[in-house]
Amino acid sequence: MSAAPPVVTAAELGVDDEERPARVLSGFPGRLVGVVALGLALLSVWQVFRPLAQGSQYYLVIFLAVALPLVYLSYRSWWGPLDRADGPSVLDWVLAGVTLVVCLYPVLPIGIGDAGGGYDAFLDRQGMLAPLDVVMGGLLLVLVLEACRRTTGVILPVVCLVFLGYGYYGGLLPQDWSIAHAGLDIDQIVDALYNSGSGFYGTPLDVAASYIVLFTLYGAVLEFSGAARFFVDLSVSLFRRSKSAAGRTAVASGFLLGTVSGSGTATAVSTGAVTWPILRKAGYRPEQAGGMLAAAGVGAILSPPTLGVAAFIVAEYLDVSYVTVLGWALIPTLLYYLGILLSVEIDARRFHADGRAPADPADGPLPTPWWKLLGRFGYHFSSLIVIVVLLLVGMSATRAVVYATALALLLAIPDRMLRSTSATDEGKSHSPVGADLTKTSAGQGITESTGNTNADRGSASKADGPRWSRKSVGQFVIEALRSLSYGMRSALPVVAVCAAAGVITAMTTKTGLGAQLASLLVKAGSVLSDDPAVVLATTAVLAAIALSLLGLAVPVTASFVIGWVIIGPALLDLHVAAPAAAMFVFYFSVLSEVTPPTALAAVGAAAVTGAKAMPTMWHALRYALPAFLVPLMFVLTDSGQHLLGRGAVLDVLWVSAAACVGVAALAAATGGWLFGIGAIGPIARVIAAAAGLTLLYPNPVATGIGLGLLVVAAVAGLVERANRTSTDTP
Repeated sequence: MSAAPPVVTAAELGVDDEERPARVLSGFPGRLVGVVALGLALLSVWQVFRPLAQGSQYYLVIFLAVALPLVYLSYRSWWGPLDRADGPSVLDWVLAGVTLVVCLYPVLPIGIGDAGGGYDAFLDRQGMLAPLDVVMGGLLLVLVLEACRRTTGVILPVVCLVFLGYGYYGGLLPQDWSIAHAGLDIDQIVDALYNSGSGFYGTPLDVAASYIVLFTLYGAVLEFSGAARFFVDLSVSLFRRSKSAAGRTAVASGFLLGTVSGSGTATAVSTGAVTWPILRKAGYRPEQAGGMLAAAGVGAILSPPTLGVAAFIVAEYLDVSYVTVLGWALIPTLLYYLGILLSVEIDARRFHADGRAPADPADGPLPTPWWKLLGRFGYHFSSLIVIVVLLLVGMSATRAVVYATALALLLAIPDRMLRSTSATDEGKSHSPVGADLTKTSAGQGITESTGNTNADRGSASKADGPRWSRKSVGQFVIEALRSLSYGMRSALPVVAVCAAAGVITAMTTKTGLGAQLASLLVKAGSVLSDDPAVVLATTAVLAAIALSLLGLAVPVTASFVIGWVIIGPALLDLHVAAPAAAMFVFYFSVLSEVTPPTALAAVGAAAVTGAKAMPTMWHALRYALPAFLVPLMFVLTDSGQHLLGRGAVLDVLWVSAAACVGVAALAAATGGWLFGIGAIGPIARVIAAAAGLTLLYPNPVATGIGLGLLVVAAVAGLVERANRTSTDTP
């Protein structure tokens, strides 16, 4: 059997949905960051069961005071001679120390003239900050923006500066402009950011510290337990005989791994390391395979039960439970993967009909049958089931994920035992494609095996079975704690983004910019017609374009926050239901991850397959294109809410069925293949595209017209095939 393919990780490529690559820390800095990150992780868990008596904002102050200095120690400054790749520089240590003091300043019980004095005294000065308060708040602003620059790049800090400039200089705008305002002075800006619930310590950071960190810890523990490896192995075994097995395996791996990842780029890179050799063998070009992996990976941000970061913010903004948001996401997620799977099937028929399945007997021993894998390691699904069950019975999302994390830690024990015994009993004859999926240690550039390494499995095969000694138990405990620490470190970029997002929300709230821009968007939508339906459709299209363009520059989380405070009110003013408007903004914020020219998931997948980045992005866009139009269904009519699972069962079923047919029609148009007909030409593709667009308007009349157009497309395809046959016949 061939050797395992090389594993490429997100950290090694330096890309992720929300982050740049972090340093590889060793020695004292590595131990310090690891211990502090573990302590912060445990504090986050403690807060779930024993909240700090001073309140949630006090907890956020402590949380940011610990997390933000870790960013300066873990991430490079990229400032030439002041920068170090192998560890923190003197400047980084200084910035970390200053950050700690500035963040803790509101809670330090030390009086300094008319400033200081502890947390209660700090809150009492809201709206009347002391000069030292303003200095500290200004320093924290600079430090937050710098931390954001280090972890995500320069674009988001620049966007924050634009909002700050608008807040300060808004009074200089012509007063007949709708976006003009009186202007804010420095004290007012710092007060809004530093001493209110809408700035640094607003909803985005609250969500990061209360929800996102816990789900990130859960994902890290799941990978440590061997669950991620099992999901990929299961996908490989499921489709070992079909002609389109290679593509199906890549998509299924992305879906299964995405249920626990919540990161599009990391999912694409991790699954690509295992499935790229399979895709290459089946005849996929590097760009095409990379596009498929990127599209499937981005679905991780849409896949329950661990949706992307913005989903938690949706729950907070709308004041609903997280399980409610999961319910809204279920059908659209299935539609997203339906579009990709249909595109895969079309590609298999058009380009890869002669490609061999990944388990072709000519390539060596077959992988372990799926039913054996499921019987042996299927318990890895139990923690996912536990989360859903606990949410359904009314438990909070924070407690549910903590219990699921504890269960995943326990399941790591039988995983190691079973993999050791399976290595003894079977050797390598049934090893799924010989690949070992690895996890990145929170973007730290360190790669750890999820389960045993190849060397470990080799040594285990020589033993009579698993041996648990005091030393091995101690090592297991250390690795478990290390996974928690790595999980916390992987959340640092999200913490920086959420703190920076507070700048945007504070300035938007303080100046009333959101309402003004929403009004402008609605006015632009009414240019074509005064008909409410036309105004809504035009506004929705303009909003979709704006969100797609916004997502090119900033991470998904920031894109959603900006989109919600600006585009959300415009949709609400047009009487779109709040859930539909929020999910519309959420989905287009996510889908920007596959939009050229800055599709990070495609960049990561291209690095795995050795493809050129830009062609890979266009292939990713082709695979995901049908899904781009599905969110429009949420807002165009009241019936669109049925796609979120809201309404009567029959209504949900017919709208979902129409959406499925619409996605299939769009996949046929983009892929040039109609099932039952075969390859179709330009005319049939245009008609199929029109049918798909019509079917995505959730209205019974539009559905009937769309089905009729699809029949016309099929007839046109038959005519084109007949013409090709007559032309080819001598």
